[in-house]
Amino acid sequence: MTNPNKKRSVSSTVATEVKSPVPARTSSRSSVVEFNPDYSYVKKDLTRIGILAGSFFVILVVLSFFLR
Repeated sequence: MTNPNKKRSVSSTVATEVKSPVPARTSSRSSVVEFNPDYSYVKKDLTRIGILAGSFFVILVVLSFFLR
């Protein structure tokens, strides 16, 4: 027996178009702020990490020859 009061959910595959509530504005401002961050400290840190990792790897390889 099926329940006659039970409703089936119907999924639709119709694409809906999303419209922006604010229309696009054309600005006459000539001042544009450019995002130009300074990441020189990141490069220095990555270089230091790379040198440390490489030196530790070399130390492990050298130790493996002596400890055999």
